[in-house]
Amino acid sequence: MDLCGPMRIASINGKRYVLVIVDDYSHYTWVHFLRSKDEAPEVIKTFLKRITVLLQSPVIIIRTDNGTKFKNQVLKEYFDSVGISYQMSSAEAIATACFTQNRFIIHHRFNKAPYELINGRKPGISFLYVFRALCYPKNDREDIGNLDAKGNIGFFIGYSADSCAYRIYNRRSKKIMQTMNVSFDELLTMAFKQRSSKPGLQSMTSRKISS
Repeated sequence: MDLCGPMRIASINGKRYVLVIVDDYSHYTWVHFLRSKDEAPEVIKTFLKRITVLLQSPVIIIRTDNGTKFKNQVLKEYFDSVGISYQMSSAEAIATACFTQNRFIIHHRFNKAPYELINGRKPGISFLYVFRALCYPKNDREDIGNLDAKGNIGFFIGYSADSCAYRIYNRRSKKIMQTMNVSFDELLTMAFKQRSSKPGLQSMTSRKISS
């Protein structure tokens, strides 16, 4: 799901914003034109209600980038009320995929991974985890004394570029933190992905449109 605009040239009825919604399973795409980005929350809510009835299948996940245009309290409350999981940061997913591929994809000519060709040594892979794996970050640095470790639940969203730390989205603080002190639960994540892979309108993903 992505919101683009304002466009240089408005439509005949004065609309300058484009809301693009893509079904992750079928890649079917819907486009809505808006006069203002402030219209987006109500348009999204109306669309989700209509498409759920039309296809007789619930929307489970909404994916967007980390733009402020989707950080809206009205949408957050609506997603929570209907059980929709909101995922963001397509940039985080791309960065993590790049990090992983540099260590796994084998160059056929040299029979080595890109990391080994550049650094002259084989990469360690024992520390790699499933993207968006459920995890439990523990108290670290500025969080010490402020948060109960057992109450911290997060999602793994990548690796630090500056240290041997994991990047975790903390559901409690709604912030991205970097820490090595974390426990992972990959099995629960993979079980959820298995259920989500069944046919139906399971998730909406990001699709860019250039103006």
